[in-house]
Amino acid sequence: MDDLVEGILDYVRSDYTDYAIMINGEWGAGKTHFWNTRIRKKIESLQLNGKQYTTIYMSLYGISNLEEISKKIFIETTQIMDKNLKRYMNTHSQTTIPEYAKTGIDMANLFGVTQNGDKVDYEKFFSTDDKVLCFDDLERANVDVIDILGYINNFVEHDHIKTILICNEKELSTKLKSSNIEMKTFIATYLLDKQGELLKVDKPMVEKIKDKIEHVFDKANDYERIKEKLIGETFEYAPKFDYIINGILMRYENDKELIKFLRANTGFIISTFNKSGTRNLRILKHSLNDFKKIFEMLNKYYPNTNNRVLQTMLIFTIAVSFEIKAGKITKDKFVNIQNNEEYKSILVSSRVLLDTRQFYIKEFDSNYYYNFKAEYRFFKFIEYYVRTRIFDMKLFKDDMETIRNTVDTENLPAYRRLLTEEYWKIPDNQFESMINEIIEDVRNGNIELIDMVKIFAYFSFFSRKQLIDYDLKSLKTIFFNGMNISSLNSKYCENVDEELGKIAIEEVSEDMEEIIKYFNQLNNQLKDKMYTEKAEEIFKCIPMKMETFYERFDKECMQIPIFKYYDVYQMFQRISCASNEDIVIIKERLLARVNKYQKEIEPEMKNIKMLKQVIDDYLKGKETTIKMVMLKDFSNDLEYILSKYKTGFLPKKQEVQEEV
Repeated sequence: MDDLVEGILDYVRSDYTDYAIMINGEWGAGKTHFWNTRIRKKIESLQLNGKQYTTIYMSLYGISNLEEISKKIFIETTQIMDKNLKRYMNTHSQTTIPEYAKTGIDMANLFGVTQNGDKVDYEKFFSTDDKVLCFDDLERANVDVIDILGYINNFVEHDHIKTILICNEKELSTKLKSSNIEMKTFIATYLLDKQGELLKVDKPMVEKIKDKIEHVFDKANDYERIKEKLIGETFEYAPKFDYIINGILMRYENDKELIKFLRANTGFIISTFNKSGTRNLRILKHSLNDFKKIFEMLNKYYPNTNNRVLQTMLIFTIAVSFEIKAGKITKDKFVNIQNNEEYKSILVSSRVLLDTRQFYIKEFDSNYYYNFKAEYRFFKFIEYYVRTRIFDMKLFKDDMETIRNTVDTENLPAYRRLLTEEYWKIPDNQFESMINEIIEDVRNGNIELIDMVKIFAYFSFFSRKQLIDYDLKSLKTIFFNGMNISSLNSKYCENVDEELGKIAIEEVSEDMEEIIKYFNQLNNQLKDKMYTEKAEEIFKCIPMKMETFYERFDKECMQIPIFKYYDVYQMFQRISCASNEDIVIIKERLLARVNKYQKEIEPEMKNIKMLKQVIDDYLKGKETTIKMVMLKDFSNDLEYILSKYKTGFLPKKQEVQEEV
């Protein structure tokens, strides 16, 4: 880095130059910081031919026209002439003027406020051999880069002012090629058509359009030509990040506990930064600020957090920040991962089964946690905080309570450990006791039904490998009985294939077919139980809580055959007690539903037939009223719904009686 500083100073010291120099480096790598801390002060300390150099720095970020550059230069040069301003800056050790203050100074100068009657020193104002111009963020200007370079060339070629440009040439090249691509494509296609090239099949159309765009609009070549004329030397800014990162940590010196922890784990910070594959120090600074907030909350609510967990949180905060903020992934990549257990399950299945859908998680874990062992490696509250900028206290406390109970594998239930940890990592001296504990939980039905199936896959595998003393026949008996007990308290599993895909063994035995078949029977019973409870909750809102009924029916029942799970006669009683208006609204809901989800709701058609028959029987011999007309219309619409299906439309009366 010292060689880079000397190279730039040699350019400034040269008696005569008709070229500028460029400092090239990636975004966030610290180029502007390098200018402010290493270059500017060195230049302003130079005295050559009795003159002391002055630097004039301008960021081109967001500049929309060349006049704005002229304005910035004018403000900077007029500040040099203002003695009071110079005296104030020296007294307060102020080296730069804030942008908002420059605007005020500019307006003050316009109205003659700040010069205090001093005459303008035109000799000093017109002097150019003691000034160094620095233009930063060239690639972020909203003005054509070619125009900016032509503008800057005036200072360099005609006035021979020492000029330094700071930019990211890689981004500049991308910007030159991608600007106005729709317009360029349209014009290129138009020209090809006029030249009779569109109908020729000598080369692919995409390639023709690309070649024509490059021929007509190749700003990249224009840039190279003017750069060759303007830029005499290009210096690559490749900082020593270890040194810079240690400097970044100095901002936390006032927080004794935090800086102590960060200093002790600087190696992890540097290692994670390097593994990110970027050179963006700006993102690193943001991630450390995020960790400062996390560290403060931990000290406040969980002061005795395990040091290994803190280290993992530090790595995870930095890693997720780079993955999201450097644009390497979309923000949604982690959204559906709810906790560490799910993260580890996905990780295990991606490793063993080569699940390409989860390939990213495998790469993330292998990269950032390489040679770093930790059982708890995913923190939902941190991911959510980095992604949304909201520190969710509920997520925070949920994560921390889980960590308290699971960070030590001795406190983790044996079956849960088997499902979230590669079995080959279990020490031999713990394996037998784990198996015995799991068998006991299976016998007592203490495990969720879907997890029973997963665990049987492992036990079947262990039996065939002679790792356990249970034969397959005995195992099936134990698991069948345990599944019966478990089904009393388990919840219906909707995504069975996805859950079974998390089984982390290479081969699945044929015995699994029996277990899965029995699981499906029990799971369907759980489904019926779940929908029966749902139907009871929703239909009991008729007729007194119709708004709640409509809301829940639209949200939860449009695609499920909910009528299958509710007694037809109770349904009729509730509908007949509803207002005429509500009867009309309900039948309109049913018509819209069958037209959209005909296949999904077919299982409820038997009850729909019965409901129609019950309504028809009720209407016989009744005096005509508006209510009776509404119910008759309701029956007719039920007939229309039934007509959508190939099976018999209307049940016979005796069928209804038999059902009763």
